[in-house]
Amino acid sequence: MNLVPIQTKSQWHSFAACAKLFYKTDQKYVPHLNSDIETIFNSERNSHFKNGNAAAWILENSTGEIIGRIAAFYSEKQFKTGIGGIGFFECIDNEEAASLLFSTAENWLKIQGLKGVDAPINFGERDKYWGLLIHSNSEPSYQENYNPSYYQCLFEVNAYEKLFEQTTSEISFNTFKIDRFRKLSERVLANPAYEFKHFKKSGLNQFAKDFVYIYNKAWGERPDFIPLSLESVMETLNALKPILIEKAIWFVYANQEPAGFYVNVLEVNQIFKKVNGELNLIGKLKFLFYRYFGKIDRMRGIVFGIIPAYQNLGLETGMIMKFHDAMLETNHFRRCELSWIGDFNPKMHSLFNALGAETSKIHYTYRKLWDK
Repeated sequence: MNLVPIQTKSQWHSFAACAKLFYKTDQKYVPHLNSDIETIFNSERNSHFKNGNAAAWILENSTGEIIGRIAAFYSEKQFKTGIGGIGFFECIDNEEAASLLFSTAENWLKIQGLKGVDAPINFGERDKYWGLLIHSNSEPSYQENYNPSYYQCLFEVNAYEKLFEQTTSEISFNTFKIDRFRKLSERVLANPAYEFKHFKKSGLNQFAKDFVYIYNKAWGERPDFIPLSLESVMETLNALKPILIEKAIWFVYANQEPAGFYVNVLEVNQIFKKVNGELNLIGKLKFLFYRYFGKIDRMRGIVFGIIPAYQNLGLETGMIMKFHDAMLETNHFRRCELSWIGDFNPKMHSLFNALGAETSKIHYTYRKLWDK
C-alpha cells in the first residue's frame, strides 16, 4: 500500500472526488460537492487555518487503485484544548488499510503537539461533516456524514471510544403535535418582552452578530466548547445563501437582547443527488432548475439554541410555531429534519419528543487519547 500526501490543487480535487469510489453500489448515497470539500482545505477560504493547519492523504493499493483517504487538522482553539481532529475518512473494508490511515493522521497530529483526537469531525463548525453514521432510516442530508456500517468496527478496533452520541430526528406536518404547541406558544408570543424576527438577507451582518452572541453564550459552559467567530459565521452564511429561506430562520430577542435562534435550510440533497458531486456549468444549471422548478419538500434544521438566562421560558415553542406557520404558508414543504442533538442535551431531546419527532439517524463522535 502507498500513501500519497495531498499537496497540489489537482490532488485536492482527487481527494474530494474519490469518496464516490466507495459507494458505487449504494443507492442511498449522495456525493458531497467536491467544491465544498476543497473549500474546507483552502487556507484562503477557511478561517480555521489562521494559527491552524491541515494535512491529508490518499491510500493506494499496489496497482494504484485508491482504497482510502483521511485528513488531520487543528485550529488554534483546538490546539489550546490539546485535541485535534480527523475527518473525511473513507476506506475499503480492511483493518490493515484503516490502521495505516489512522496511524498516519495521528502521528501528524502528535508531531504538531496534540494530545488526542476527535473523529470523524469537520475542520470547521459542528453543523456539517460531524460524526460517524451508526444508524439511519432516512436519506443522507446535505453536508452530513454518510458511512458504511463497517466503519464503526474500523474506528473501534483502532481504540476510538465514543465521546457522545448525536441523534437526528424528523417531523412532518402530519406528526407535529400542533394543538399542544399552539397553546404553549400563545403566552410567549403575546409577551411584549419577547420579539420574534425571521432572518432577512438584507440584514445578514446584524443577524450574523446576533448568531455569534447567542451561540457563544448558549454553549460556552461546555468543557469542549470552541467559540465561534463572526468571520466564520459570515463565511457560512454567504456560502449558504442559495439555500436560505428567510422565514425558515427565526431569532428571538428578550428585552432587546439576542436570546435564541432556530436555523433551517433547504434540504438540497434532493437536488445534489442529480449532479454527482460536480457543481460545474451543467451542475449549476441543474441546481437552478431544480431549486426553483423542482419539488423540494424537505427542510433541514442545522442549529437550535437559547442562551441559559432565557431557557425554560417557552421561547423555543415560539420559534417552532413561527417556523411551522411560515412553512405551512408555502404549501410545498412537508417534512423537516431537526438539527442533531447530543446526548449531553436531554432538555432538547425531551422537546423534540414532545413535538412528535421520530429518530431518523444516529451518529457517534469518537475520541482517542495518545496515553491510552
